[in-house]
Amino acid sequence: MNRKFEYRASLREVTLPEMLYTIHRFRVPGVIEARQDSVVKKVVLQDGVIVHATSTDLRDSLGEHLKRTGKLSEADYEHVAGARMAGEKRFGVLLLELGMLTPREVYDAIQAHVEEIVWSLFYWRDGEVTFNVGESEGFQRVRIQLPLRRVIFEGIRRAPEAKPLVERLGKRSTVFEACFQWEDLIEVGLDADAYRLLIEVDAVRSLYDLCSLEPLSAAENAKLLYAFQVLHLVRRREVGASADAGQPVKVQLKPQNDIFPG
Repeated sequence: MNRKFEYRASLREVTLPEMLYTIHRFRVPGVIEARQDSVVKKVVLQDGVIVHATSTDLRDSLGEHLKRTGKLSEADYEHVAGARMAGEKRFGVLLLELGMLTPREVYDAIQAHVEEIVWSLFYWRDGEVTFNVGESEGFQRVRIQLPLRRVIFEGIRRAPEAKPLVERLGKRSTVFEACFQWEDLIEVGLDADAYRLLIEVDAVRSLYDLCSLEPLSAAENAKLLYAFQVLHLVRRREVGASADAGQPVKVQLKPQNDIFPG
């Protein structure tokens, strides 16, 4: 009997970036399904990469994405949407048939659209998530190739607020040490600012010290540090309790009172 393994969790207990990294490590194919109220979003994974994503939220549609990014005018969008309702062809195919975009432009739009759906899940703080292991049956949509490590890094960096992420880093006095391989940094594609922060992780500076480093804001540094932790580029270093260890400490990360506990 063919039985599929299914993993279920609450986004209050585990974050999507952490789940994606585990899937990356084991190169497990399958489909992530996340539910929040009436919205359902799915992410299809094969051989350690994301190949597609869907959402029942109309704001996540390819057409809406193209309008938001200025690739389609309102009139062109309505024209394609009308043609789609009259038949069964997909939005991307109609864009080609109507001569509105080139094949490369459609592919790039689908890739950016899938990234947008995946990254939106990084910001959900509640909801139920299921991972069904196994090849996706009957999958006939355009396949893209989004490396998981890069998706994780960019998704965390684009998070609108740092507080939920900082809560998973530890206390103000938490100390981190580097544990990466040089190849890891190339695969993730760290830019100058991220790399500059990473090499400051020296098993001496505390979380507070690292978040305070310039030129980035404390909030941006905190998001980068969380990304480093999820991607196993750094790890916590156990140290003796400091004088303020049991006391909650509030550290301002940005003007809007974004804080993390010590």
